[in-house]
Amino acid sequence: MAEGKPLVVNFAQLRRGDVDIVGGKNASLGEMIQTLGAKGILVPPGFATTADAFRAYLTANDLDARIAVALDALASGKATLQKTGQQLRDMILHGAWPEETATQIVDAYRALSDSAGEPDIPVAVRSSATAEDLPDASFAGQQETFLNVTGAAALLEACRKCYASLFTDRAISYRQIQGFSHTQVALSVGVQQMVRADTGGSGVMFSIDTESGFPDAVLINAAWGLGENVVQGAVDPDEYEVYKPFLDDETKVPILEKTLGAKEIKMIHDRDGTPRNVPTSKAERGRFVLSDPEILTLARQAKIIEEHYGCPMDMEWARDGKTGTLYIVQARPETVQSRADVGSLKSYTVADAGETLVTGLSVGNAAVNGRVCMIESAADIANFVDGSVLVTSTTDPDWVPIMKRAAAIVTDHGGRTSHAAIVSRELGLPAVVGCGDATHLLHDGQDVTVSCAGGQEGVVTAGLSKITVTEETLDALPDIKTKVMLNLANPAAALRWWRLPVDGVGLARMEFVINSAVKVHPMALLAFDAVKDTEARDKIDALTKGYDSKPAYFVDQLSRGLSRIAAFCYPKPVIVRMSDFKTNEYADLLGGRDFEPHEENPMIGFRGASRYYSDHYRAGFALECQAIARLRGQMGFENVIVMIPFCRTPQEADNVLAVMQDNGLERGKDGLQVYVMCEIPANVVRAAEFAERFDGFSIGSNDLTQLTLGIDRDSDALANLFREDDPAVLWMIETVIREAHKAGKKVGFCGQAPSNDPAYAQRLVGFGIDSISVTPDSFVQVLRNVAEAERS
Repeated sequence: MAEGKPLVVNFAQLRRGDVDIVGGKNASLGEMIQTLGAKGILVPPGFATTADAFRAYLTANDLDARIAVALDALASGKATLQKTGQQLRDMILHGAWPEETATQIVDAYRALSDSAGEPDIPVAVRSSATAEDLPDASFAGQQETFLNVTGAAALLEACRKCYASLFTDRAISYRQIQGFSHTQVALSVGVQQMVRADTGGSGVMFSIDTESGFPDAVLINAAWGLGENVVQGAVDPDEYEVYKPFLDDETKVPILEKTLGAKEIKMIHDRDGTPRNVPTSKAERGRFVLSDPEILTLARQAKIIEEHYGCPMDMEWARDGKTGTLYIVQARPETVQSRADVGSLKSYTVADAGETLVTGLSVGNAAVNGRVCMIESAADIANFVDGSVLVTSTTDPDWVPIMKRAAAIVTDHGGRTSHAAIVSRELGLPAVVGCGDATHLLHDGQDVTVSCAGGQEGVVTAGLSKITVTEETLDALPDIKTKVMLNLANPAAALRWWRLPVDGVGLARMEFVINSAVKVHPMALLAFDAVKDTEARDKIDALTKGYDSKPAYFVDQLSRGLSRIAAFCYPKPVIVRMSDFKTNEYADLLGGRDFEPHEENPMIGFRGASRYYSDHYRAGFALECQAIARLRGQMGFENVIVMIPFCRTPQEADNVLAVMQDNGLERGKDGLQVYVMCEIPANVVRAAEFAERFDGFSIGSNDLTQLTLGIDRDSDALANLFREDDPAVLWMIETVIREAHKAGKKVGFCGQAPSNDPAYAQRLVGFGIDSISVTPDSFVQVLRNVAEAERS
């Protein structure tokens, strides 16, 4: 910055250190224009009024003393927040522009229009306070934004309204919460050339996973039209998540998640230029806003911006409908997860949950009990009962004063980057957003449990459940030799465990991903005409809409679901067990009943390896293989190891490995390892032969106990005899470890027994087990059990 006190400064002259001159937003825009343009970051040009221009406006209108009197009355309790805010805004709105300030604003606007080659170009006019968007203080949408402002007179009026918005009720309340002096905060106005997102698309992007704090992900929300609907939570946007470490390799497509949002409305420019919402078309609702190349382009830009600023970032982007060009229109530090305590992990468990009432996107990972307080509009805020569960259609910054008094927040609309979501994170409140029908299905005074403890899906259940909270200090965990890994099934919750010092994933259950993410029997996708159930056919048609083929849907959904599990601990090994449904479970998938036989005892029937080379399922298994090949190849997760369940004989192993090779999964090629589950006594008796065909074993103690003792593990009558510490079972475990080690192969254990019984962990360590894989909630206890065993 040059010496002196300019009233208007071009963005190209600003740097990030100029927050006290032009506020956080405008300083950041200048920083990106000056330093990141050469790296492909496009920022629309513009200029900013300075804090001195704001102070000059107050002085010229004799407002300083009058503002101080009004704020003193508020502080002493002689005036209400609402009365004070209205009084202050009226003072500013009725002020006159100092001649020099107005001249500089208009001249800068003319220059901006000239550079664009047209008179009076449309601009976005945004507020940028000198105490906002700091690394330790940022509330969403404190001050006003005005879009598509055209002409000098309209621009001056919009700037005046921005000044007045420094004293909205929400802004005054925000500064009180943060401890900022009202009189020390000034306001700058950013004037930026409009991107024609009204005919394109726009949204919000974070360079960190907003719920778990996982640092290696970029989260993008997208909707048609102008971006205000995404920020305000008025629309349910598309959601994309990308794995950052692979973005430098342009041969990879590391998109972890693509979720199609409802996008029922879009904001466009009316004939007179003012923004208004209109319904989207069926075609727009049915397709993604961004293509895969555009998703990756934005994610790369997020990575560049984050690396430049040295901290996780919260960005807004827009795509011009005419040119298709992607622009970054705002960037500021992310202020929640970046300040979270990474040295501890708090987990919530909900027991005795009642009927599920509504579901949506989860914000945070907490769970609370509370009583519903339905608030339809901001005009009814005074009716809110402190400590209640706030249920509403959507929120905007006017709601902040009551949001901080709520136990939890539930909304009909909005994504994970909406106002309700951002403020809930700031306040540490669990929120379930984008439910669609919460205001119709819930009612005032209803006792509910709001749980965000299950991953990406938040749930509101009837009644007051039992909630248990555990907190572990991670920096105090012992060092051990035996590897402790995780059993994971739910991709939606995988990223939340990134802080645990795990040695990888010892068991990722493919069937759970198929059940939750795919939902359709693979053979029903391959032979859709053979599906007789018309209701199932309609559901399959709806799920696969937009895909080139129905089998492509299976491969895409399965690979993406597994990728979240593969990502959170990369490059540590992730062992993915191929589908291990029983026939009755396969039949429960959409369309499954037309392809599955009825068995009296599915537990020891047509399951596992025997299916994979059978004519009845070989084509379905081929889709599983294609998903793994895509996961390891195109997406880049070469840390994925394949595991074959319920493999009865070495000949079956040969058959399965041959089918895998036919479908692009050749053991040893590109580092691919293939393990086998040890869950049948034959796996122990013929361990040496299995070791010739596989790279490792994983002991499934439930099935191994069942088949060693001849006990149905689901039988209540025999429950007292089902013991994983029976001498016969322990002999099996010790023997397979010994035989595998003779062949130079590793053996893991993926059962619950070490979690529940320290003595069991001690036995496994004594047998020489290489790794123990457990559920996340028992990880810390098992680690301590193993440490005790290694010391003894």
